Amino acid sequence: MVHISDGILSTPILSAGWAISIVVMAATIWWCEKRRDLSEEIPRLSVMTAAFFIASLVHIPVGPTSVHFILNGLMGVVLGVLAYPAIFIGVLLQAFLFQHGGVTTIGVNTLNMGIPALIAGAIFRIPVGRLRLCEVSTGIVAALAGGVGVLLAALFASLTLIVTGRQFFEIAGALVVAHTPIIIIEAIVTGSIISFLIKVKPELIGLGRSQCET
Repeated sequence: MVHISDGILSTPILSAGWAISIVVMAATIWWCEKRRDLSEEIPRLSVMTAAFFIASLVHIPVGPTSVHFILNGLMGVVLGVLAYPAIFIGVLLQAFLFQHGGVTTIGVNTLNMGIPALIAGAIFRIPVGRLRLCEVSTGIVAALAGGVGVLLAALFASLTLIVTGRQFFEIAGALVVAHTPIIIIEAIVTGSIISFLIKVKPELIGLGRSQCET
């Protein structure tokens, strides 16, 4: 439901979505290249993009409608700033291969899920990067980041609809409520995955083994 279809949003909103997404993607790629070799990140980026792409195919019935997994919070935790271009690629594939969302709304949909992913990544990395947290504490922070990512994605999509017109007010409210179970599930999933990665290969999420103590 956070994927907005064609024919709903006005031209100014669509244009703003594309413009902001292009700027943010360029900034995140530049930042990554400045700090490390971008080619080394391609395998990790590819795996997470595939997970994001496939997650949208898993639908959960909620009343008369259904919602699907997003995993943007997990993307932000694992990929950091590269979560934004990864989400753009995923949204692009979803639109062209499965008509999930619209083509003209790719910029807006990327913005609505990408910015929350960056925020989720910051929620995870700021405390984990500065403090020596145990595996349990790190998993809890990751769970919080995963839940926040989905919540913000739903709120951003709702705000986009509200700005579009009063006729979408009820839909916008229903969108947030419908994603409540997804917020809880993705928080648990994200926390569990990150807790596992910390044990087996913390480097995948940008952590050294010395940053977590049991």
